[in-house]
Amino acid sequence: MTLSSHSKLPLWMAIILTLVMVVVVRELAVVICSWAGIEKAANIVGLVAMFLILMTWRLIRGLPHWLTQASNTLLVDSGFAFLPVSAGAGILLFELGDELWGVMITMIISTLIPLWGLGILANRWLNSSDTLDTSSKSTERQE
Repeated sequence: MTLSSHSKLPLWMAIILTLVMVVVVRELAVVICSWAGIEKAANIVGLVAMFLILMTWRLIRGLPHWLTQASNTLLVDSGFAFLPVSAGAGILLFELGDELWGVMITMIISTLIPLWGLGILANRWLNSSDTLDTSSKSTERQE
């Protein structure tokens, strides 16, 4: 079975493949960071490695539909995983006293600016890929 960018995989298999990919990259990062003596950096090394792998894959072959579909499903459904952590952090925030507003403003600014920037980049990226898709389809129709 080949996994081209147009292959139709069932959602459950796409989710399993996506999770296996994430676990393998993260565990390889743990092994590499253990060998390098920087065990605490394993998560960020895995994150950067996964980013580089996906960017390279996207630029060379294009991301497959099954990966996009599984990632979207996992991101939407995994929001509930952070709910207990958020509730605990919210409770602890109110124990800060006078420092509450400074911490809240810092959290809001440090969240909104990266999200704003990511939104702009995603919009440009999606619009440029739509333009490329449209121009390639119109070129194919003319031939």
